[in-house]
Formats: sequence, C-alpha cells, structure tokens
Amino acid sequence: MNKTLLLSILACAISVAALSVSLTVRRDAPDPPNMSEEQRKARKKFFGTGKTLPPIPKGQEMRPRWQ
Repeated sequence: MNKTLLLSILACAISVAALSVSLTVRRDAPDPPNMSEEQRKARKKFFGTGKTLPPIPKGQEMRPRWQ
C-alpha cells in the first residue's frame, strides 16, 4: 500500500471518531436549568434589562452619574 493512501485513510478514521465523540458529548450534556421568578428578578436587578440604551444627544458628554 502507498504511504499517502494509508495516511489519508488514517486521517479520515480519526476525524470520523472525533466527530462521533463530539456529537455524543453534546447530546449527553444537560440542559441549563430554568430560573425561578425570584432568580429572574434578582438577575434583572443586578444586570439590568436587555433593552438597548437611548442614543446620546448631540453635545452631551458621557459622564458617570455620580459627577
């Protein structure tokens, strides 16, 4: 057998094995738990809402609120 052919067959076998392992691991991964309403409120209070901020008017500077 030719070395190139043997190496290409070996590379294909290794890639198929790696793909099957990754698919198996991904399928067996547990789903993230759903948050309770209390956890959701605490998260919203800490991180804020997911809404985008309003655009900055012309000439207004970005300063922290405490200044």
